[in-house]
Amino acid sequence: MRILGLDVGDRTIGVAASDELGWIAHGITVIRRSKWDEDLQRLRELVQEYDIALIVVGYPKNMNGTIGPRAEMAAEFAEKVAAALSLPFKLWDERLTTMEAERTLLTADVSRAKRKKVIDKLAAVLILQNYLQAQANRPSV
Repeated sequence: MRILGLDVGDRTIGVAASDELGWIAHGITVIRRSKWDEDLQRLRELVQEYDIALIVVGYPKNMNGTIGPRAEMAAEFAEKVAAALSLPFKLWDERLTTMEAERTLLTADVSRAKRKKVIDKLAAVLILQNYLQAQANRPSV
């Protein structure tokens, strides 16, 4: 079972997928948002290509844990995509993920132009990897 991780923004959607065992997240692409139907079609293609069983969407809560407009937008997007693709979804707290991605790229001395192209994909990887680690650390019953 593979899991798709999404970092949803106004202009782009960072996309990551897990390996088949659900241990490691890897970046796939950045979707440049256009029309809803086109964005959905590209996600549908990725779901089929990677045999996705679950979608994890970054849920950008405010630092104090409250839900703001960005988190509401992410939840609405997740619900619409999951319904259209007939897949379950999970919202995953992504506070500071983009800043962590930026810091990682700066540490790796990636140029500003290249950072701009891959930061959303790396944020999606971090969201999905954090989700996968949390699932692996859950006590078994």
